[in-house]
Amino acid sequence: METKDIVEISPPEAGAEEETKSDTQAPETGSSLEEQLAAKEKEARENWDRFLRERADLENYRKRVGREKEELLNYGNKSLIEEILPIIDNLERALAHASEDSQGAVVEGIRMTHAMLLTALKKFNVTPIEAVGAPFDSAYHQAMAQVPTDQYEPNTVVEEYQKGYMLKERLLRPSMVTVAAPVK
Repeated sequence: METKDIVEISPPEAGAEEETKSDTQAPETGSSLEEQLAAKEKEARENWDRFLRERADLENYRKRVGREKEELLNYGNKSLIEEILPIIDNLERALAHASEDSQGAVVEGIRMTHAMLLTALKKFNVTPIEAVGAPFDSAYHQAMAQVPTDQYEPNTVVEEYQKGYMLKERLLRPSMVTVAAPVK
């Protein structure tokens, strides 16, 4: 009978333990799964945010490289042009001091060379700054002197020592000028 009593008592206790275990395991497993799901959702959000940031960084990089490439195409000849400008200055000085009567062929040769250089520079979007008679602008002119005069409005460029040049919309070299000052 003891065996019978044990057998009768054992199954309900074992069943009760299983029910207790399954009741406690089910909530633990359920909450554990919910915690894991929440952790995975958080990780997925973080990965998505990281992906969006990386995508934005890549797009910004592409734009920056595009701007740098355009800048190089537009202004890559700057140093070459800066080397050519003094040659043009000297040709202009030679033309200004040469007389038409003497050395006519030399003067004509200098004029042709000067015109060819200006044409070549124009192909690369280099244009001279027109200074004489224009209002003084420190962004485009470098004042070398001031002259009191009644012939021009004050703060007007009256003489140009050296031409200034623009490369597209960018200043390549400012004009060196004399500026009108009011007569005292």
